[in-house]
Amino acid sequence: MLEHGGRLGEAARRFGIPRAEWLDLSTGIAPWPYPLPAVPAEVWQRLPEEDDGLEDAAHGYYGTANLLALPGSQAAIQALPRLFSSGRVAMPRPIYTEHPAAWQAAGHTVVGWDEPADYAVLCNPNNPTGERFSRNALLERARALRLLVVDEAFIDAEPMESLAAANDAENIVVLRSLGKFFGLAGARVGFAFGAPELLDRLRETLGPWAVTHPARWAARRALTDRVWQAAQRERLQVASRRLAALLGCLGTPTGCALFQTLATPRAAAIHEQLARRGILVRRLDAPAALRLGLPGSEDAWQRLEYALKEME
Repeated sequence: MLEHGGRLGEAARRFGIPRAEWLDLSTGIAPWPYPLPAVPAEVWQRLPEEDDGLEDAAHGYYGTANLLALPGSQAAIQALPRLFSSGRVAMPRPIYTEHPAAWQAAGHTVVGWDEPADYAVLCNPNNPTGERFSRNALLERARALRLLVVDEAFIDAEPMESLAAANDAENIVVLRSLGKFFGLAGARVGFAFGAPELLDRLRETLGPWAVTHPARWAARRALTDRVWQAAQRERLQVASRRLAALLGCLGTPTGCALFQTLATPRAAAIHEQLARRGILVRRLDAPAALRLGLPGSEDAWQRLEYALKEME
């Protein structure tokens, strides 16, 4: 298992600070989740049904009907490499570590983004750097590939460059998730967009009832609430700019609406010092950097600001 953010229990044990006293900024998940009502009892009692309106809601939100509901985009990240013969896979570095791990486990060779390849995989915005790739550049790159996989887990707050709706190529798969923007990581709901034949192969790999009935019920409500979505986009953009300004005392951060990343040779030391103050951030080693999600309250902002000023 690769290391990810959100390992709060482990941090609490290591630093001897009770779990409830931590400020967890390690995940990049929106701190303001979609406000779901109580789940009706009958939702727990029935198997998932594909005519429950989820696919229609997703069509309306993402702009295309060529989609497959997933138990989180992680399911597709692991399954897609096994649907293709071994080859060279170009990826930016750094990148979300599950992508190279999955392709290597399936017998592929991972190479740099600018190297010749059979396949290519990237996050847009990139995780963890926040780097953006234009739609036109990606469509051009796809013309020389057997498959291009675009992980758009962090694009919902600024979806102008999304390929989900603009994609009519047979060799592009786009992955989206409700975990980050909607703050519903625990629901484990995502979508894959691409050619129907490829989505059918992926569906067979995942098997029946891949997404639970309560998760489908929650996702349908979140995807159709346009008023909340608009407010969430504005709230995230404001908070991201505030976080970037706050980190300016330590360097020049990069990022997107849901996180900011600070490249610094002091990453390990700052990570340790913040943790000793009960603030958990994501430490990256190659290159050395820290990724911080958004504080969710004014008290949390003040706590982070005070801790960072002590490290200037």
